[in-house]
Amino acid sequence: MEQLKTKPLVSIIALNFNQTAVTCAFLESTKQLTYPHFETIVIDNGSKVDPTAQIEAGNYPHLKLIISPENLGFTGGNNLGIEHAKGDYVFIVNNDTEVTPDLLQHLIAPFEKDPTIGVVCPKIRFYDHPNVIQYAGFHQMNLLTGRTWAVGSKEEDNGQHNVSGPTWCAHGAAMMVKREVIEKVGRFAEKFFIYYEESDWSARILRAGYKIYYNADGLIFHKESITMGKESPIKVYYMTRNRILYMRRNTSKRQLAAFYLFFGCLTFPKSVLKYTLKGKFSHLRSFLRGTFWNLTESKYSPV
Repeated sequence: MEQLKTKPLVSIIALNFNQTAVTCAFLESTKQLTYPHFETIVIDNGSKVDPTAQIEAGNYPHLKLIISPENLGFTGGNNLGIEHAKGDYVFIVNNDTEVTPDLLQHLIAPFEKDPTIGVVCPKIRFYDHPNVIQYAGFHQMNLLTGRTWAVGSKEEDNGQHNVSGPTWCAHGAAMMVKREVIEKVGRFAEKFFIYYEESDWSARILRAGYKIYYNADGLIFHKESITMGKESPIKVYYMTRNRILYMRRNTSKRQLAAFYLFFGCLTFPKSVLKYTLKGKFSHLRSFLRGTFWNLTESKYSPV
């Protein structure tokens, strides 16, 4: 008990949406954690089947299960978890990951050395290709294209990204945020729902004067496919919509004008032509909906 009093509390937040078996595999992995002081909050985001019985059967310690009657998206679901979190640090993590035993210690360590660090992310490798990197930090957002990409993406891990340090953006699959940051900056902007939400939050956190830190000593495995599979119409909609929304919220007038010129002269005609020639008319409708949503919707969010 004395050890717990001296260790900061970590609130682990994971979302479940029709993937209870996957979520339970994640929760099983948390039983390996050697850090002594954490709580786990699972938000069920409107699943078709109530996951309570299956999750409770796993007998996971310090677990709080919150059932949302509707799908609040990645943003709303995690914000609901943050609302219930008691921790000094909040660890937002995907349910399709599996943790390593000393992960929490490695995530906390940079905060204790540098008070300007607001977010810490571990190295992320692919679960099915356990020596292939998904994330070792992010490159700076390209303000002409509205795109960024992960450092080390799809590279075999030979130690080339073992140097920890500040990075430009956190990864939504595994990011620890200190309570002070949430109180100062606020939570996820719920207007994003899914995609680009961690980029927007990261930009706001950086503007508030905090650092985002990649700690190469921490490691987590992500079950996301390396190939990512085929692009669905719903993904096209949110990626298009939120790419523009991110730029509207996080750039100067001059930068936004340059992006609009790029998007209007290159991205828009290229995407329309691509989806039309391939006969992907549902993708085309999603792309157009995502683009023109920004003409009528405010860039501001209630959160």
